[in-house]
Amino acid sequence: MLSPIRQQPAAPSHNRVPDVTLDFWLIKLMAVTTGETAADYLADTLGLGLTVTSLIMAAILIAALVLQFAQKRYVPWAYWLAVVLISIVGTLVTDNLVDDFGVRLQTTTIAFSVALAATFAVWFASERTLSIHTIFTTRREIFYWLAILLTFSLGTAAGDLVAESFDMGYLGTGLLFGGVIALIALAYWLLDLDGILAFWLAYILTRPLGASFGDLLSRSVRHGGLGLGTIFTSLLFLGCIFALVLHMTLKEITDEADEILLESD
Repeated sequence: MLSPIRQQPAAPSHNRVPDVTLDFWLIKLMAVTTGETAADYLADTLGLGLTVTSLIMAAILIAALVLQFAQKRYVPWAYWLAVVLISIVGTLVTDNLVDDFGVRLQTTTIAFSVALAATFAVWFASERTLSIHTIFTTRREIFYWLAILLTFSLGTAAGDLVAESFDMGYLGTGLLFGGVIALIALAYWLLDLDGILAFWLAYILTRPLGASFGDLLSRSVRHGGLGLGTIFTSLLFLGCIFALVLHMTLKEITDEADEILLESD
């Protein structure tokens, strides 16, 4: 009698994006601040212009995303490198539309809102979930990064619209979006607002929050900022991001070593 064929155990599925922790939000805020100031530094301070800067950064982003997709799991340095770069590219997309093509900020804000809503609709229709806790497949990861890119472009447009067109200034804009995020957090903790909805709303709004404070720090006093410059501001936040990602990486290595020890006992 032939013995039954043993099925090989399925390979474990790993979530390809990080857990939503305090470290996550800290790095996210610093990444969007860096995206704003680094884009300004490359396009304006270095004099590369928006078109050349956009092409260079888009090529680097594609390479970073290839690395990220190749991991098949969450690897801190690969993931956050992609986030910083997509923050820069998302900013440049909006800046190109507004500065080079003359599209109004109101129009870009509406257009990116519609594009993001459509992305979520197709994502949900395909996967029946928008949860960031189950990014196990390449298709889900494609939806995830497309949504992330659109949140950065939308956040840039919305932040500039409030700060410039509505003349609220960088500090006022930052406080406004910070207050809205605080209300979302309260609704989540006290009123049982859906966690996925709360996450994506906060993720969108942290873009104009971080960018407003980035502009506040980097822009000249004459233009309503503190005059620290794009170089100093970018390097400051990049240094903080590097330190936090290094901490996450070391913690990940320690946790994996502990798991191996437990399995061997």
